[in-house]
Amino acid sequence: MAVSISAALLLLIVVTLMVRNGGLKPAHAVACVLLGFYLADSSLAPTIQDLTSKTAQLIAQAHF
Repeated sequence: MAVSISAALLLLIVVTLMVRNGGLKPAHAVACVLLGFYLADSSLAPTIQDLTSKTAQLIAQAHF
């Protein structure tokens, strides 16, 4: 659960920066949010969650 909250916070910060710097218009950000809600309710949700979880584990195990 903590990973998903951290990922959501990170994505919120990225989107906010992109909107402020002009790289992403507010309408585009809304479309991205809606897409996220629809993906969360689709049959792809478990696959996306597994991929995100495994990527987070890989990053946590990486030694830089």
